[in-house]
Amino acid sequence: MLAGTAGLAVPPAHAADLPRFLGKLAPEDLAPGATAFGALREDLPVAPVLKEGETVAYAFLTSDFVGTTGYSGKPIHVVAAISPDAVLTGVRLVKHSEPIVLIGIPDARMRALTEGYAGLDLKAEAAAGGSAHDLDIISGATVTVMVIDDSIVRAGLRVARALGLGGLAPAAAQGPKRELDMGVEGSSDWKTLAGDGSIRTLSLDIGQVNQAFEAAGDPRATARPEQGEPSETFIELAAALISAPEVGRSLLGAQEYRNLIDWLQEGEQAILVMGRGRYSFKGSGYVRGGIFDRIQLIQGDRSVRFFDRQHRRLGEIAAPGAPSFTEIDIFKIPADAGFDPAEPWRLQLLVQRAVGAVEKSFLTFDLDYRLPERHLVPLQAPAAVDQPAEEAAAKAALWQRIWRERQIQIGGLLAMLTILTGAFFFQRHVTRNASVLFWFRMTFLTVTLVWLGWYANAQLSVVNLMALGGALREGFTWDAFLLDPLVFILWCSVAAALIFWGRGAYCGWLCPFGALQELTNRVARWLKVPQIELPWGLHERLWPIKYIIFLGLFGLSLASIPLAEQYAEVEPFKTAIILKFQRAWPFVLFAAVLLVIGLFIERFYCRYLCPLGAALAIPARIRMFDWLKRYHECGHPCQTCRNECPVQAIHPTGEINPNECVNCLHCQVLYQSETKCPVVIRQLKRREAIARSPANPAPKSETKEKAHV
Repeated sequence: MLAGTAGLAVPPAHAADLPRFLGKLAPEDLAPGATAFGALREDLPVAPVLKEGETVAYAFLTSDFVGTTGYSGKPIHVVAAISPDAVLTGVRLVKHSEPIVLIGIPDARMRALTEGYAGLDLKAEAAAGGSAHDLDIISGATVTVMVIDDSIVRAGLRVARALGLGGLAPAAAQGPKRELDMGVEGSSDWKTLAGDGSIRTLSLDIGQVNQAFEAAGDPRATARPEQGEPSETFIELAAALISAPEVGRSLLGAQEYRNLIDWLQEGEQAILVMGRGRYSFKGSGYVRGGIFDRIQLIQGDRSVRFFDRQHRRLGEIAAPGAPSFTEIDIFKIPADAGFDPAEPWRLQLLVQRAVGAVEKSFLTFDLDYRLPERHLVPLQAPAAVDQPAEEAAAKAALWQRIWRERQIQIGGLLAMLTILTGAFFFQRHVTRNASVLFWFRMTFLTVTLVWLGWYANAQLSVVNLMALGGALREGFTWDAFLLDPLVFILWCSVAAALIFWGRGAYCGWLCPFGALQELTNRVARWLKVPQIELPWGLHERLWPIKYIIFLGLFGLSLASIPLAEQYAEVEPFKTAIILKFQRAWPFVLFAAVLLVIGLFIERFYCRYLCPLGAALAIPARIRMFDWLKRYHECGHPCQTCRNECPVQAIHPTGEINPNECVNCLHCQVLYQSETKCPVVIRQLKRREAIARSPANPAPKSETKEKAHV
């Protein structure tokens, strides 16, 4: 994160935006009791918020300080004010271009969520790396909410550091930058390293820990003191930065140090943590959940927790004169943690005490560490802050955070795609039994609707394609598309499926609204609702409607993407899937009418109106394989498959139209049916006739059975 006003490098054009937005706000919107706004500062785009002539807060526009973009590919503009104590006093959403909010979710909900950031303590956010608060997600607007959160927190921290609010001083005040001297040779003994501070130690005895819990004021913890003599060692904790060559070579030994260097990637550092006494600094959290929950490394406003994949055990300490420790462990610090080995840091130890059956009381103790100057050299040419590079890193960190938080959903989607791919590759086996295929399909569509659609909100839309087109015209980046992992994975799977199976792989199996149509139609059939089959001539002439709609939306998006997004409401996906019918009545009525028609004409919307289906059908012409088997007799004269195709995708002449097929595989059931397919029936009769002919006497077992009878 940026720290100094010089490093902010805010473009002058942005500075004019804050006064424009402040003109639409009252001072008391940003700070209780405020009466006026002061003049914009000359060094950075911040305006004082005044109360009776005194500055009580500083107003700023998030988009002046961070470049995080929403799903629309454009910044979300939020005006916020921060107090001298680095606490947000007021937050207002002033402008955005998010389609889900513009048309779907009430604007009042988004404004209320944004205003809820008032009171956020940026000092705590700085210490916790931006994760000290709970994120209030609005269903259907996950990406937008996380972008707003990231913008407010990161911009607020930059302003606080630039102005030195709440003790978050600019980095410029920290003196010249230094780095590890990687050319150091040789090694030292334990006494030398401990004497100059290359190894730092924290010692706690039982008496100190008991006194600390008493001072904390929790009577339950005080009532359960640690047993033993007050002078007995509770824990002796030692730490050292072993990515410093002399320290690492001394403590690990030459061979283990070489192994460490091979293990570390570029930009990564490592520490050695040693402990002895009755309290373990590792605990059992890393066994249960893969995380070491009793220690964390803190440097400035960044914190690093360690996971089992960042951990290695060490058998013994190689430095002569080293004491004996019961726990000796190496921990890797990731490159993206922002850790500077030349700056001070502390290892925070969490000490817990049971106060009930499942409740625990906690205290923290810090082991402070600063690498001695003899291990450092000054940077030859201090690098200037590269704001574009930092913004790119921040955007990458945001989408990576979203992907980590949705790991279970990602795993579920990958499982669905694996199952569906297997069904397509082995479709002859899957379609052998009509009942098995029917229940497999109904189960899969139910999961698609309920889990993928209503729960995970992974509904593709023609709006995604318009956003892609806009991004390609304005300078493409992956960031906006990676913000929604399930949608991104679905689009990747669609791209692959278009080559193998055409559009039907998505439209027929993975589209939540398509699943909703088919499932409701199945219920209608079960209730004996009459089904309407349009005459082939009319049916064929209705196909082009969806292509006309798509081309109209595409042309409109070239002129105005926001306007095209509004007309894209021809898709009922947002209403029926994302917002679960919680919208204004015209949208709900439109979606309901389409579903009612679908009770009589299966997948009516998919067949004639869906612009997304049309958009997928166009590139699907590149499909390289024909997986759906046909006989020469199909359509010449047999019409069984055509008559039973749920979406009338088979021509009277027997050809399957890949632009309209949803890959339901029903025709493949008929292809093997011994009761419906004339070709199969004729083949069976021929075999029976051959078996009964004099030239092919019955097998002995069959003759014995007949004789027995």
